[in-house]
Amino acid sequence: MDSGLLFSFLAVDLLLVCVPGADWAYVIATALRRGPVPRAVAGLVCGYALHTALAAAGLAVLVAGSPKLLTALTAAGAGYLLWLGWGVLRRPAVPSAAEDTADVRGCFLRGATISGLNPKGLLLYLSVLPQFLTLRGAHLPVPVQTAALGLLHMGCCAVVYVAVGAVSRALLSARPAAARAVARTSGAAMVGIGAVLLVERLTTV
Repeated sequence: MDSGLLFSFLAVDLLLVCVPGADWAYVIATALRRGPVPRAVAGLVCGYALHTALAAAGLAVLVAGSPKLLTALTAAGAGYLLWLGWGVLRRPAVPSAAEDTADVRGCFLRGATISGLNPKGLLLYLSVLPQFLTLRGAHLPVPVQTAALGLLHMGCCAVVYVAVGAVSRALLSARPAAARAVARTSGAAMVGIGAVLLVERLTTV
């Protein structure tokens, strides 16, 4: 693949990953409860691995070409985002003094579900990523290019989300009021994004 395309995709991808959303809210909540942040991040990355596999198999193109299927997936993701955001607003994460080591498997599965249904992930794989593929005269087949870009996205997510977890635990653990404010802001952002996506998608049917 062309190195210029790779760096361009990396810049766009980092910008998207660094925008707070459902993934950030989950990592911050896990960090404040002193849960296993690496396991939560691994779950999030695993969800994007599924996106990558489906995109490399050509299903992303199929979904993008089927308005009804795209609407259903986006609506499901937006609805899940609304549900998560409302839950965060009702019960914002607060710093915990004791380490939460319970339900480690559940922590991983929740992470995979959140990223798997994240509308931002659908946007990336269905709208952004295809723009960086070389369709003609490429040395690598399109599925291989798709897998490479997907792996690059997964690597960005891993690095950024581990850093978010570490910074959240370090800066917010001793500041309950700030932790609640950050959690509520994340919840409000998820509700807002989910509502906009849902209304936008349903009104374009």
